Amino acid sequence: MHGKDFLRMFAYDDWANRECLSAMRASGSVSADTVGRMAHILSAQKLWLERILQQSQSMPVWPTATIDGCLVLADEMSTAWRNYLARVANQFAPGSLDDQVEYRNSKGELWSSRVGDILMHVLFHSAYHRGQIALQMRASGVAPAYTDYIHAVRQEFVE
Repeated sequence: MHGKDFLRMFAYDDWANRECLSAMRASGSVSADTVGRMAHILSAQKLWLERILQQSQSMPVWPTATIDGCLVLADEMSTAWRNYLARVANQFAPGSLDDQVEYRNSKGELWSSRVGDILMHVLFHSAYHRGQIALQMRASGVAPAYTDYIHAVRQEFVE
């Protein structure tokens, strides 16, 4: 994949996260665990971008949050990822998708990963946890968001 492909995939991811948040809000009552999973998706996105940019971790991986707090973080992450990926796509950012990023995981272990692999991880991580959110919502009798990628493309939510 190229930078422009990642721009498109992250646009879909942002749309899907917002659809989940809308469904959570519309339900009137979702568990703190369900909201916590969405907060985790967004905080992990922030953590990975901070790692790529060689910045210190600014928030916990499993933060306590509200739906409104998640919406604020979703706005922040949407803008931050779009700006970063636009620079990569236009080759204005130093480095490339093949560059290695060294970081410490939550256990303190030192790792090194390709930027492109980190980007794929962020996308798959989000989809994984959105699936858990949908399952939790269904189990509590609430309709989850319809976030299939092909649906987003057909409805022109993603160009």
